[in-house]
Amino acid sequence: FQMAQDYFQSVAGGVLLDVSCGSGLFTRKFAKSGSYSAVIALDFSENMLCQCYEFIQQDDTLVNTNLALVRADISRLPFASSSIDAIHAGAAIHCWPSPSNAVAEISRVLRPGGVFVATTFLSSPRNNPFSVEALRPLRQIVGPVNTSYNYFTEGELEDLCKSCGLVNYSSKVQRSFIMFSGQKP
Repeated sequence: FQMAQDYFQSVAGGVLLDVSCGSGLFTRKFAKSGSYSAVIALDFSENMLCQCYEFIQQDDTLVNTNLALVRADISRLPFASSSIDAIHAGAAIHCWPSPSNAVAEISRVLRPGGVFVATTFLSSPRNNPFSVEALRPLRQIVGPVNTSYNYFTEGELEDLCKSCGLVNYSSKVQRSFIMFSGQKP
């Protein structure tokens, strides 16, 4: 959370959109921080939004926050172009059916100077005993693993952000985990 907050310093006071929010763990932290004029929790799953709503209702400290929940597809965001200051996608991009469409849509709704921050898992992280390459011998014994997840290299994430119009790409890697950021020019 603090790492994401550090990336969002330049957009403090603006509207933050927490996409693929799941149960709303980060949504609630962003809302409690008081750093944003509004926080919007967005997820495609109605069940996840219901769980997010239940957690919000159980937390009296969120009563006076400007917090909204929205059900939408990450590739078709229901927001005007250049209307959002900050977008967070925690451990989500690897689940999106079309990451390039999603990041292009994120770029569309970010205002100039807006910041996108995401976390995911790398496909071949340095020194990871559970990487795709390290598990190849096991897959040969047990057969292919059917997964719909998208795994990326550091370079692919940077290219994805740049090809969708984001600049000032930066990242922090910790074994198989990466937090990365891009900004709308």
